[in-house]
Amino acid sequence: MADDQEKTEEPTDKKIEDARKEGNVPKSQDASGVITLFIALLSFLLLFPYMTSHVIFLFKYYFSLLGTHLDKALMVDIAIVTIKETLLIVMPVSIAVAIAGVIAALAQFGFLFTTEAIAPKFSKLDPIKGAKNLFSVKKIIEGIKVTFKSFTTLGVGFFFFFIFITDLPTVALFSLPDQLVWLQEKILIIAFVMLLIIFVFAIIDIIIVRKQYFDGLKMSKQEIKDEMKNMDGDPLIKAKIRQIQMQAAQKRMMSEVPNADVVITNPTHYAVAIKYDDQKSHAPIVVAKGMDNIAQQIKKIARENNVHVVQNPPLARSLYAQVEVEKPIPNELFAAVAEVLAYVYKMNQK
Repeated sequence: MADDQEKTEEPTDKKIEDARKEGNVPKSQDASGVITLFIALLSFLLLFPYMTSHVIFLFKYYFSLLGTHLDKALMVDIAIVTIKETLLIVMPVSIAVAIAGVIAALAQFGFLFTTEAIAPKFSKLDPIKGAKNLFSVKKIIEGIKVTFKSFTTLGVGFFFFFIFITDLPTVALFSLPDQLVWLQEKILIIAFVMLLIIFVFAIIDIIIVRKQYFDGLKMSKQEIKDEMKNMDGDPLIKAKIRQIQMQAAQKRMMSEVPNADVVITNPTHYAVAIKYDDQKSHAPIVVAKGMDNIAQQIKKIARENNVHVVQNPPLARSLYAQVEVEKPIPNELFAAVAEVLAYVYKMNQK
């Protein structure tokens, strides 16, 4: 019994799908960070001339105000121009970063829309449970991991940053456009180095996150049995449905007996009704068959509808065993069935 409760089995497709509906999906923050940072860098690189033009415009605007008397109207104008140009500089990259976040989510677990994750749950307001989650071993390990990754990435970034600082006395002599070009180059170098480090962490994080996710969804043998039972339905109900289906099929089969050419019996245990229509089939068709009580019913209906009943035990047993209802007889039984049909046609003067 204890073995059944141990969660040793891989999660079923239904368990994974139910978890998705609840918003429980394997999501790596590091992978999202890599994708977001990459698209941010790409957009920065592509939009740099556009951003540079607005920065230069802003500097020229400020320089044009040197010596101008400040009044309320001018301060309002400076604020409007500054906010407008800042938005024009920042908004394209911000939109690109927002799109990157969506792409990062889609890349990891596909499109998912659910309200389960944001639905209010009063169990989350339990302070004792919340404190346990806050100071759990898992949270501590997660905090150490985040700290290590942050210090490593920022440390490497600051290392390159301090190297580039030594160039500042020389760069100060450049014109503003040249300074911006230098700044672009150094920012890209630092960003790509940090991106490489984050990428390595992201690969490791994806592996860990997915393993933890599927380990968390593992099921016990009893849970799998219960799930299969719920999916398949109650065995008693299924048995009742099968019984109804068999009764319907049997009723439909019995309705074909009056149209048969002959019923072949053994004579007590088996009965097989055969019909031959050369316009519809190249071979005779078994329209009904049965044994014991069903065989007796077939013979009774046949006699009531003047259908010949012919005793041929070997042929009756072979037909019952080899041919399903509404299927043509096999080649090896052609001769024996043809002989019976010839006899019946002779009796009917056909």
